[in-house]
Amino acid sequence: MKVGVHDVLVQPLLTEKLTSLREKTNTVGFMVHPHANRIQIKQAVEALLKVKVQRVNVLNVRGKVKRLGRFSGKRPDWKKAFVTLKKSEKLELYESA
Repeated sequence: MKVGVHDVLVQPLLTEKLTSLREKTNTVGFMVHPHANRIQIKQAVEALLKVKVQRVNVLNVRGKVKRLGRFSGKRPDWKKAFVTLKKSEKLELYESA
């Protein structure tokens, strides 16, 4: 499935684990479109955020089953991308947070 450059990145992820990864290995995390692949994610990050990408790791996250009394439902599945930037690159998106 063809996914546009502006549709690939859904939102940035801000967690404690990703904050420590960003400080140690210059890696940032994004929630991405479920049909996007590594190449599309790399192109989207380089085009939209104007940084050079060294590596992209992708993880499919399964939605949890949640219950409220006798009723059960399921949260949606989603895809997470860990993007490692080159050593000289910085993102201003995370510097102010």
